[in-house]
Amino acid sequence: MDESPIDLTSNREEMAKLNSVEQTQLILARLMEGGQEDVDTCRELDSLTKLLDDEYERKNKGQPICDVIDDVCVDTILGYLDMRQADSVRAHAALTASAYLKAAGDKAADSLRTFFFDRVKRGTYDDYIVAFCVAAAIFPIAPDMTADIFLSEGFLPSLDPLMRRKWKSRKVETACLEMLNAASMNAQCREAIQKYCTDWLEEVVDQDPNELSKAIHSADPGVHVTEGSIAMRRHSEAVQNLAAVILAKLRAVPSAQPTTDGTEPRIQQATTSIEDLSKMFSTMLLKDPESGKRHSVEGLAYATIQPAVKEEVARNAELLTTLIKILADAPAKSPLTYGALSIFMNLVRYQPAQSEEQKKMSQLKAYANAAGKLAAPNPLNDDDHVSERCKRVFEARIVPVLVTHSRHGSVASLNLIVSIISALSVTTSLRGQLAQQGAVNLLIAAFTALPDSESQAKRTAAQALARILISTNPALVFGGTRARPQNAAIRPLIYILPSDPAAETRDLLPTFEALMALTNLASTDDDTRATIIRNAWPEIEEQLLSSNAMVSKAAVELICNLTQCLEGVALYAADNPQAANRLHVLLALADAEDEGTRSAAGGALASLTGYETIVAGITKRKRGVEVVLGLCGEESEDLRHRGVFIVYNMVACEGDVGKNARKEIREKNGIEVLKECAKNSRRAEVVEVTIQALKVLLEQD
Repeated sequence: MDESPIDLTSNREEMAKLNSVEQTQLILARLMEGGQEDVDTCRELDSLTKLLDDEYERKNKGQPICDVIDDVCVDTILGYLDMRQADSVRAHAALTASAYLKAAGDKAADSLRTFFFDRVKRGTYDDYIVAFCVAAAIFPIAPDMTADIFLSEGFLPSLDPLMRRKWKSRKVETACLEMLNAASMNAQCREAIQKYCTDWLEEVVDQDPNELSKAIHSADPGVHVTEGSIAMRRHSEAVQNLAAVILAKLRAVPSAQPTTDGTEPRIQQATTSIEDLSKMFSTMLLKDPESGKRHSVEGLAYATIQPAVKEEVARNAELLTTLIKILADAPAKSPLTYGALSIFMNLVRYQPAQSEEQKKMSQLKAYANAAGKLAAPNPLNDDDHVSERCKRVFEARIVPVLVTHSRHGSVASLNLIVSIISALSVTTSLRGQLAQQGAVNLLIAAFTALPDSESQAKRTAAQALARILISTNPALVFGGTRARPQNAAIRPLIYILPSDPAAETRDLLPTFEALMALTNLASTDDDTRATIIRNAWPEIEEQLLSSNAMVSKAAVELICNLTQCLEGVALYAADNPQAANRLHVLLALADAEDEGTRSAAGGALASLTGYETIVAGITKRKRGVEVVLGLCGEESEDLRHRGVFIVYNMVACEGDVGKNARKEIREKNGIEVLKECAKNSRRAEVVEVTIQALKVLLEQD
């Protein structure tokens, strides 16, 4: 008879009969036993994660399952974070550890501290590996809790003799550096690493890897060295690369506190510069892109914060091609994807525009931070250099890769993708090619996919879309058999018509660019014009009265196109006070100081005066006829054309409305104005319309 125990944990019906504490005990027993396939281990960890999540949701109603998770159980769970475990097991164990930390609260913090320092005190290579792997995995999950352990008195100084041991263990060194790499994201931990670890990190990076074999055999010719052997007196190349990443973070993000008290030694130890580190990462990627690419990409993501490194990377066409291939092959929502995107974001990022007051404040802040030395802005960060880097990145064919990643990326990745496209769209000559390579669809889809909480990213996507649509023919972007309709671009553009409510200073550039893009769209068909009117008219009307002449002009130009459809005409021709007021504003803008504003307002009036209610409104309005005749006397041929066209529409109107219009124009010396206009005009179409208007006026009513 087979008396082997029943595996309850894989039998859902049997497990359902047990309470949560009993289920937890069974799962922990299986995890402690070990020896399972990775798939089974992941399933056990997932079951425990669910129980812990349920515990947290219940808010400790009934017997808490955390009571049965003692230090031995914690040791078992955290042991699955060991770098020697399969990646899938480590990923599931990280979720379980996160659920435990959340459910157990202070007890979990104490257990984690006990686990870590017990392992470190034992001092074996195996214990060091597990302790450091756990710290590296937990840092992103519970940064404050892990930083408190990391900064415990005496811990960081103890790493110096460990890393400088005569015989090296690659796994111990790698685990230690992974921990330092995770910790360097925390400002306080970064300060501590800078203080206690920089010297030996420099030594690791400065070692010549070509001396490895010679160093070992000169020490003991009889030693047989294998991969992972502890009988090594030199650091591996992978360890060097990881140490370089940590140094890059320390160099790229300056220390918040001065590291000296003014009593520096007269001769200081040479340090590895951020430029040297970036060359190391670049060489690693070019020599063997598949080996250690995660750390090299992460290192470059920090190194390219520095202007000199940006310029060097952007000028290396082979490196750009390699980075784009790495990005293309990287899994969606992976650290490698985010790192590669961060590099490109650093290369193409423009400095934010500043008002004069903001520039002065920045200078004062820089002066204070530099201890009384006023540093000039780095010329490599100016717009010309950034624009040139944008062209190089674009020529490396990054856009198709960004389009692919945007379909499945995380919110964080989508933020970076949108920002990169936005920076590329600043260069006018690239906009048409951006549209051809799918940037318009990318931006519309990203705007829709981004949650409302990411308002800044949504605004960035909308503004980039506006820039591209200003410079391209909408028919080429949306026409033919393309699946995305033109009206899909309207909602993002409307989103940035109002100023950013979260901004400290009012930036009208997005508003201006959105109005220009909508004007371009409104030049196509009545359906688009009607959609814009239905969804954005109040905001457009508000921008008409903007204190900024460029914004006001752009709004009038948009209205000029919108009045080509019946919905646009109805806004001015309706028999109500609002319509009368709109006509009043339009007439005022036809008399504005800015020539472009007068031209756009004249164009709108030329369309509207085909309707007798508009003609009646102009005739009744004080100075209405004078404004129209003023357009006929302009120096610009285009403006005169608009003026005489309006006059012709008015005088050719039938019935009492036309009669009153002709009377008003005659009384305002309109005949002489038109004669003078005919004399000064050289274009046949202007002269022809002027003569037709004069003929009507000279006839007796």
